[in-house]
Amino acid sequence: MAKGVIETWEKLEDFKRRDVTFDGLKRKVFVSGAGPGVIIIHEIPGITPEVARFARWVRDAGFTVYLPSLFGKPGKPNSPGYVNASIFRVLCIAREFKILNSADEHSPVVDWLKQLAAVAHGECGGKGVGALGMCLTGNFALSMMVEPSVRAPVLCQPSVPVNDPAGMHASPGDMAIVRERMEREDLTLRGYRFAGDKYCKAARFEAFSAALGSRFVGEVLPDSAAKPDTFNANPHSVLTTHLVDEAGSPTRQKVDEIIAFFKLRLVD
Repeated sequence: MAKGVIETWEKLEDFKRRDVTFDGLKRKVFVSGAGPGVIIIHEIPGITPEVARFARWVRDAGFTVYLPSLFGKPGKPNSPGYVNASIFRVLCIAREFKILNSADEHSPVVDWLKQLAAVAHGECGGKGVGALGMCLTGNFALSMMVEPSVRAPVLCQPSVPVNDPAGMHASPGDMAIVRERMEREDLTLRGYRFAGDKYCKAARFEAFSAALGSRFVGEVLPDSAAKPDTFNANPHSVLTTHLVDEAGSPTRQKVDEIIAFFKLRLVD
């Protein structure tokens, strides 16, 4: 940033900041709303204004949103430089985020998120908790279903492991538990991606379908539905950077679809 330039960030003043510790690991969690809990796990580079916008849409639909800050600076706008810095940061804490060749195991931070889900359900009630991940965290909601309170999982452009386009970033043990739960409780896993996304390719959704059958509902948007003229030419972020915030746009329709999914699974 140039000398003398003041960088302004969204302050998230309508969220209550909490410091939450599990197993000795403390993280900031921003909470707002009333109703069943929904955990929204931000993408690279962090809780950007676009991530917070989506969280507010969910909150205003009648949910308590839990927005954990896993990396980055909450409220800071997205940019190529910020993305690169956050990727470097995540690589430096690789023990928590296994983003390269971890096709058959989840990131350790998912265990922290599962505990957050249990707490959210205890605080908010309802039938259970929703969980939505994006990009690097996109797969997290799948393994979070090992926690019995997670009943409405959504994967948005799940991009890990980056070196295995068909990897699911979940252990065989987790997958067995998830499959059994889905059949026993009649649950589904929803996924969203753009057709031409080079980070979340068709092979990943094909792997989910092969593993879960009709219990996985994958939605593929045409690249033409992505917002043009963003800093990222690759159509990728369905709910944030590449969302067209206009009534009737395909991406805005997916927001409404996800919120309807949360209501179906979580509201008494």
